[in-house]
Amino acid sequence: METLITHFKKLLRETDTGFNRYLYSDINWRNRIIGIKGPRGVGKTTLMLQHIKQDMNPDDVLYVNADDIYFSSHRLLDLAGLLVQRGIHYFYIDEIHKYKEWSRELKLIYDYYSELNVVFSGSSVLDLTKGTSDLSRRAVLYHLYGLSFREYLHLYHDVRVPVLTLDDIIAGKPETFNIKTPLLLFEDYLKRGYYPFSKDPSFEEKLRQIINITLENDIPVFADLPASMGRKFKKLLAIIVKSVPFKPNMSKLADLIGAGRNQMPDYFQYIEDAGMIAQLRDDTGGIRGLGKVEKVYLDNPNLIYALAETESDTGSLRETFFLNQTRVRNQVTSSAISDFRIGSRTFETGGKSKGRKQLASAEEGYIVKDGIEFSSGNILPLWWFGLNY
Repeated sequence: METLITHFKKLLRETDTGFNRYLYSDINWRNRIIGIKGPRGVGKTTLMLQHIKQDMNPDDVLYVNADDIYFSSHRLLDLAGLLVQRGIHYFYIDEIHKYKEWSRELKLIYDYYSELNVVFSGSSVLDLTKGTSDLSRRAVLYHLYGLSFREYLHLYHDVRVPVLTLDDIIAGKPETFNIKTPLLLFEDYLKRGYYPFSKDPSFEEKLRQIINITLENDIPVFADLPASMGRKFKKLLAIIVKSVPFKPNMSKLADLIGAGRNQMPDYFQYIEDAGMIAQLRDDTGGIRGLGKVEKVYLDNPNLIYALAETESDTGSLRETFFLNQTRVRNQVTSSAISDFRIGSRTFETGGKSKGRKQLASAEEGYIVKDGIEFSSGNILPLWWFGLNY
């Protein structure tokens, strides 16, 4: 245990607190058990360590990585008991998905040690209701997405803009901020700005590693699928890359990857949960995520640049960015007359020359244009929608 404490204190000293992600202030850290889900590489570890460093007494906390060799011969449950004996009240567990009995033991920790508060992070594929150890009634779960364009501006260019609601954006509030060369910065963001490690010289290589590990290891492990499914997931993603955005033909796709037609919706859901794709649904389900899938996209523009074998399709980039950024704070669905619908509002994305024809019958319609800095009537710049979180 002393080695775990030494590693924790070293990580804490090295943690930069100059920039906090949007989720930092959204989390109610007073809850007894908190889960932070998200794709690989979006900053879950840093978020946890920043909270400890900025807002807590480090002597009253133990942070561990569940992948530590310590847990090859020790249990989380037993370690929790030791913490209680020492009078420590906070237990932070990173990469919980790498611990085999994570769900069962978290439930027991919650039930046995009421004086211990637990914060854990894990892959976005984690299912709290899986098996007999149902944590859904105990844990408060938060989802961390990648950097918004607003966060990218702050982190890499020290340009500070408050979070804007959809109403603020439509009302033209971004025009009140003096953001120099936004279109040049926006172009860089689309290529490499979604992940907090994007300024790393080996960014492209690390991103491809994340993609491979997610498909080959994470999804098969969490979904209790054979390891061979990893190859099929990679093949499926390769097909998606060449086609996005598209409406999936499950029977045809099943034949292409050698899988059962009935399993395809589940496979798409796993890949979406893992942060590799986004499925745009209609609003027939009433509840988010229950509608019929109308289009499939890659999750974010950085993935398009990383995976596309040829020059990236501009139209796909625009739609992907809009969906990726607006979904965090809004329920985005497909539109029968245009690209997207948020509530009663309809949005059509396009370039500078995009016309208004498709929105003629819209109750409240907007043209979202790439390549412009300012609004004009119901024409809004695409990059503005990256200020939504």
